[in-house]
Parts: sequence; C-alpha cells; structure tokens
Amino acid sequence: MTDNDTKNGATPETEMDTAENLKFTPVKDDKTIDMDGDIVDADLLDEDGEATDFAGFPGMDEGMMAQVQEMMGKLERVEVLEKENADLKFKLGRLAADFDGYRTRTGQDLEVAEDKGVSKAAEQLMPVYDDLERALTMGSEDPAKLIPGVKAVQSKVLTIFSKLGLELTGQEGEHFDPQWHEALQAVPGDEDDRIVQVFQAGFRMGDRLVRPARVVVSRKG
Repeated sequence: MTDNDTKNGATPETEMDTAENLKFTPVKDDKTIDMDGDIVDADLLDEDGEATDFAGFPGMDEGMMAQVQEMMGKLERVEVLEKENADLKFKLGRLAADFDGYRTRTGQDLEVAEDKGVSKAAEQLMPVYDDLERALTMGSEDPAKLIPGVKAVQSKVLTIFSKLGLELTGQEGEHFDPQWHEALQAVPGDEDDRIVQVFQAGFRMGDRLVRPARVVVSRKG
C-alpha cells in the first residue's frame, strides 16, 4: 500500500474485506460467478460464499448423487422383497404343517372307516357262522339234512352280499360278457358265448368288478 493509498483513506483491512466480497458476484436465478468467471449454484456455497461438495460428500456431483439415490432405492426394494420372501416362506411352512396335519387326520379317518367296514361285514357274517355250525351238528346226526342246511347258509350269504351292494354274476345260461366273466374253456353248443358251467361265481358292485366269474362257454359248430 502506498502513501497515496493511505492518504485516500484505504487500510490493509479494508483491502482484504473488499477482495473477499468480490470473490463471488451474484447473478440472476440464484447463480453466482466465482473469481475465475465460472457460474456456480448458490445452493452449493457455504456461509462464507465458498463452493462446497454436493450433499456434503467430497468430489460428488449431481449425477453421482442421482446414482446413489437410485442405488438406495434398489436397496430399499431388496429389503421389501426379502421381507415378502420371508413372509411367503412362513406361510408356506404353515401350509405344509396344515397339510401334514390334514394328511394325518385323513389317514386316521380312513383307518377308522376301514375298521368300521370290517366290523360291519363281520357282524353280518356272524349269523352265517351260526347256521354253518347248526348244519354241521345236524349233518353229523343225519347226513341227509346237511345239504339243505348248507343251501340255506349259501342263500343267507347272498342276502348279506346284496345288502353290502354286491351282485352275483356268472350263472349258467347267462350270456358271456368279458367285462364280468373269465372264460376258462369253450365247448360245442347250440349258440355262441353262452355260459354252460360255472367254476367260480363272480361279483360286481355297480359298474365295478369285484371278482370275475370263471366259466365254461359254448361255441356253435
């Protein structure tokens, strides 16, 4: 500073304040021109007018900040998906447990139903056993009475089968049907496919075959 400067009233402190105030020059739209003539955003200046790092991160610009925000959004989405995945796993575990319980109960119910079915069938057959015992007792005293007694037992068995839904199939004179009958032998006869002898009676339950009848059928010519 020269004597002339002193005479004009300038001081060293005044020069420093003036230079500090001239470091950034405000322009329109919240923009500021720095000492190098570059325009900077006023929001990026600190209280003293100095340029600051974006969002407080050294060397970060607006583009990098956008990438960070995008990454943060993806991380939040990952957290949401992980939570949903955990919820689905929990629900799946509950569903599997419920299914195991249902399967166990169903198996138990099936066993109970089978036991009841066997018990019911046995209860129906007990009178047959009683009739057979009486027929044998009477047959031992008089063999001629054995055959009528056995036929009575047979008739009672068929009655019981009918109550259970079983239908007798494969009797002599009946037309041969491969759906219900099994032909063991064919012999000459007056017509084709007529049952002439029964080795073993068959049974059906509605449209379902329980046991095929084993028969001999006729063949014309």
